[in-house]
Amino acid sequence: MEESTPILVGGGQFTEKEFLPEQAQPPLGIAAEAAKAALVDTGIGETIAAEIDTVVSIRIFPDSTNRPRLQIPFGRAENPPRAVAQRIGANPVNAIYGNVGGNTPQKYINEMAERIAAGEVKTVLLAGSEAIKTAQTAMRNDIMLDWKEEFEGSQEDRGLGEKLMTPHEFAHGVGIPIQTYPLFENAFRHHKGLDIEEHMMQMGSVFENFSRVAAANPYSFYGTARTAAQLATVTKENRFISFPYPKWMNAMDAVNQGAAVIMTSVGKARDLGIDPAKWVFLHGCAEANEKLMVMDRVNYYSAPAIGVNCKHAFAMAGISLDDINYFDFYSCFPSAVELACEELGLAYDDPRGLTVTGGLPFFGGPGNNYSMHAIATMLPKLRTNPRHYGCVTANGGYLSKHATGIYSAKPVEGKWEREKPSAYQGEIDALASPEFIETPNGAATIETYTVCFARGIPEKGIVIGRLADTNQRFIANTPTDIDLLLSMTKSEQIGRSGTVKSVEGMNHFIPA
Repeated sequence: MEESTPILVGGGQFTEKEFLPEQAQPPLGIAAEAAKAALVDTGIGETIAAEIDTVVSIRIFPDSTNRPRLQIPFGRAENPPRAVAQRIGANPVNAIYGNVGGNTPQKYINEMAERIAAGEVKTVLLAGSEAIKTAQTAMRNDIMLDWKEEFEGSQEDRGLGEKLMTPHEFAHGVGIPIQTYPLFENAFRHHKGLDIEEHMMQMGSVFENFSRVAAANPYSFYGTARTAAQLATVTKENRFISFPYPKWMNAMDAVNQGAAVIMTSVGKARDLGIDPAKWVFLHGCAEANEKLMVMDRVNYYSAPAIGVNCKHAFAMAGISLDDINYFDFYSCFPSAVELACEELGLAYDDPRGLTVTGGLPFFGGPGNNYSMHAIATMLPKLRTNPRHYGCVTANGGYLSKHATGIYSAKPVEGKWEREKPSAYQGEIDALASPEFIETPNGAATIETYTVCFARGIPEKGIVIGRLADTNQRFIANTPTDIDLLLSMTKSEQIGRSGTVKSVEGMNHFIPA
């Protein structure tokens, strides 16, 4: 075990469920509360704050899109990493504001581990949070809050990051997560040969176990245990959002939650007097992206980048799937879990469980920062069982960007070194995809689809299809006929024939 070996030495979480909006924490205040808990968790408390030379702030949702779904009129912290640092008494040399994606907590842990091993940085705080529930409550009650903060000092803003959709895709409804993940889910159902009722119960069964874990987690925001039947049955309360997902199968982002971890090297931890019983090692890590545009995917029933990046993470750790004791699969929607399990060859009912937090629909989905909670939750489990391993998968975009971490309190032997993701990204990039056409006309069949609802009423259908004569892929919308849309939720539509027509940039699919 070399002195430069990167380790995690602290983790903290903070959930604010009971609050008055005027007294509640702003987003970066929640991140700071989680960071304070991480400081305490190191065993040396505030002593380590002065040693932090790098703060990575995970990007909050209101800063994550050019088309914010939730317009928050309360101002913002202009330098998020320093807003966190100031609250805990740190004055970092490096203040980094991350880019967009649920993959970023693991991605930045991977990056910081590499930089620690290289001696570029010594002690790092990574923290993220959301205060969307406070914002919604205040706006609903006409309460004006002041969240504007300015701090002196440098900031490295990583920006929005990779482009994940085209204007053409967005115009037809792709790029909104609650309308995009169902496209994968329906394709997966058809590929597995399940009928709609069987598939609904399968999704419910997977998420029943998540809800039970969330119900026992004190940091959960929506910690209600529900049965598979309750989750799969569409009711007035559990209404369809986009078929086949009822409300309780969707990530719940209206939360006030934060999580943070602290990283350093073995040598620095010894110098600071941090008990080795606190040390957790990153044994394996990897990242890989799918073909980023949804229309360029190889298909809609697999996620090869999950398989590729997990393969390389396990190879780096020198262990196999059988060696893992704890999993946390990114779980914004059932398809994210199912496709990850398929890529790894893991049963949905594996007795080790698929989550340590309870997942985004039940524990809560704090924006880009969810997986930081999974990692913070892993730490005490691994310290208690020093020979055990934990695996965290993180997902950004629309099954677009993936990162994996394999953790254990068992020391890493020899020099810590990771393989550059660019060395294996080509495995994904080389996969063949259908040709895409923006202006399709003629006979066609449905490759996958969804029906989008508004307050329980179907309002539009989204179809990804193939032209009969050229096999080119296209995206289109269906007529807004309620009877047609309801029928699309009751019988399998994949493979159904029809006609597509392009009119002034919008495509219309008429089922036969």
